[in-house]
Amino acid sequence: MKMNRLGRTDMMVSEICLGTMTWGEQNTEADAHEQMDYALTQGVNFFDAAEMYPTQPTRAETQGLTEEYIGSWFRNSGKRDDVILATKMGGNGVKWIRDGQDFTRASVMEAVDGSLKRLGVDHIDLYQLHWPNRGSYHFRKHWEFDASTQDKTTTVDDIRETLEGLGDAVKAGKIRAVGLSNESAWGTMQFVRLAEEHGLPRVASIQNEYNLICRMFDTDLAEVAHHEDVGLLAFSPLAAGILSGKYQGGEIPEGSRRSRVEKLGGRWRPETEAATQAYLDVAGKHGLDPSQMAIAFCMTRPFMTSTIIGATTMDQLKIAIGSKDVTLSDAVLDDIATARRAHPLPI
Repeated sequence: MKMNRLGRTDMMVSEICLGTMTWGEQNTEADAHEQMDYALTQGVNFFDAAEMYPTQPTRAETQGLTEEYIGSWFRNSGKRDDVILATKMGGNGVKWIRDGQDFTRASVMEAVDGSLKRLGVDHIDLYQLHWPNRGSYHFRKHWEFDASTQDKTTTVDDIRETLEGLGDAVKAGKIRAVGLSNESAWGTMQFVRLAEEHGLPRVASIQNEYNLICRMFDTDLAEVAHHEDVGLLAFSPLAAGILSGKYQGGEIPEGSRRSRVEKLGGRWRPETEAATQAYLDVAGKHGLDPSQMAIAFCMTRPFMTSTIIGATTMDQLKIAIGSKDVTLSDAVLDDIATARRAHPLPI
């Protein structure tokens, strides 16, 4: 398993990260423990959670279970020191988490303490902001995104206050590094600038969606990642399972995410199915498993720190982690580029 440096920290993380958002909804505690056991044997040392998990659906009754399952695994296995542990603070809009309020200096510490308690640990290695207070163009919101509605002074002040809260947690020894999620290039640069100007924690990573049919990171954010050492932690490398091909032809397998959320958060459209078929054809042409090809492609990107995989079955997990042994030839990459030009932004 290849290891990559996390930002400008001294932490080295596996190029595959174990995602956890199904634990507590689609997966039991025993399932979660089995996944963590297996991932560790395969060289995965990086686990990613969030205080709002599990999802599909997200609901008050299950919120926090994912972190609790990780905590019980740490207690049972004694392997806390073998894992670089990441989690995320939920932002505004989720009423059952701090009454749906924005990030504030005080709420950062409240959220950190809640995660520490559920995880049963004394520190979190990477603490991330799940989405910005001002909103985000991610999750298919780019079709209506309008930055002109934002007030710059308010936004910059808000970012600085949030960084101050993260700084408090770093000074208290409760978190080692900080990261962003569902952010833009401009937003990321504000975090970097304010941290450098005011001696506050510098962001080490940004967790955004990235896959063969969602490649918005390839331009301005890739430039930020390169020059500022804020690498990508790519979530949904299979586009919520779409790129495996299991939903082609209108199929909705029992127990799949699409059986719970039919449109997959706006991902499932006629254009999506057509684009997916183009990538399935590439995989078939070259004798590759389509899921492994999609994940392996993410790992070829120069801005990639780690690709976050998720699974509801052990077979899925083994296929996903097996992507570490897949090398994509120039011919495969050329065919992927051709497919992309034919289907540039299907979701």
